[in-house]
This record gives sequence, C-alpha cells and structure tokens, in this order.
Amino acid sequence: MSIQILQYEFLGPIKLDEWGPPMEKVVYLIFSRKKDSFNIIYVGDCEKTEASNFFKNNSNFKCWNQKAGSEDSLYLAILPMFESNESSRKTIANKIILHYHPSCNPENVEGEKPDYVVRSKLDLNSSNNSLENLGESKEKIPCACCGSDMKVDKILENTTILKCSGCGITDTRLNS
Repeated sequence: MSIQILQYEFLGPIKLDEWGPPMEKVVYLIFSRKKDSFNIIYVGDCEKTEASNFFKNNSNFKCWNQKAGSEDSLYLAILPMFESNESSRKTIANKIILHYHPSCNPENVEGEKPDYVVRSKLDLNSSNNSLENLGESKEKIPCACCGSDMKVDKILENTTILKCSGCGITDTRLNS
C-alpha cells in the first residue's frame, strides 16, 4: 500500500506498533486515524536506526498520542531515500510541513526563498530583455498542445513564462 503526499510516494500507512527496524535514510510521516481519514500530525527524517523503540523515544511521542487519542490510532508512512543526504531529506520534510502544518511539528520551519525575482511592469518596460522583445515582436510561438499563439505571461529574472491563448497551457523559456 502507498500514499501520495505532494508529489512523493510514501510506503504505508501501517500501524505504528507494526513497524520494526531497521530503517535507513527515510522521511517519515506520523498519522492519526479517525474512521477512514488519516491526518498528518508529524513529519520527520531518519539517517539510520535499528532501535525498536525509535518512535516511542521521540520527544514528540506524547503529542502524537494526544492528537490521535491513543497509540492504536497512530500510523506510519515512509519515503525511502537510499542515496540521499540529510539536507535533501530535510528539504522534503520542510515542504510537507509548510503545506500540511502538522500539529506536532515545531512551527520554526522557514519557507524556502524563491530563486527568482518577479519584476514589475515598470521594470519590464525599461528592460531590453530578448524574451520581452519576443512578446512585443510579431514572431508567433505556436502552442505544442493546440497550435494557438503563446503569449508572454510573466517575465522572471532568468525565465519567461508563456501562456497559450487557446488551451491555457504554460511553457517556460530561459532568458538569453
């Protein structure tokens, strides 16, 4: 059985008390189950463990029990990341925390800062960007999906987003 969280395919969920070691290089989710509904209450990552009491020794175990109502309502799902480093596991865990706001995770996760800058229309008018000129030029870019004209939707620092006037699909082009 598997469950998809954001774009990641997690194995499980299984009852937390059915889990047994070992566990290596994973992002894990703790769920509370109410009838047929699973709610994420904690997101964590693990480098490696062979301890059978790994979850019960977690400093948040008490919170998990309170949120779930009992240990029987705690479930586990894991995302194996065998070739990963701690940073990549933390990045995925933080994305899930920022999206789902699990009640037993600390709220001190900072959102990732975007690596692009959205410029205002005033900046666009004064810029001599080649893709900006593309938006003003008579050159037509056909949509790969329906063949309609693609129009410049947004110009970012390093890329330009084009949007089809027919089907609405978007395309991204690197600014040169």
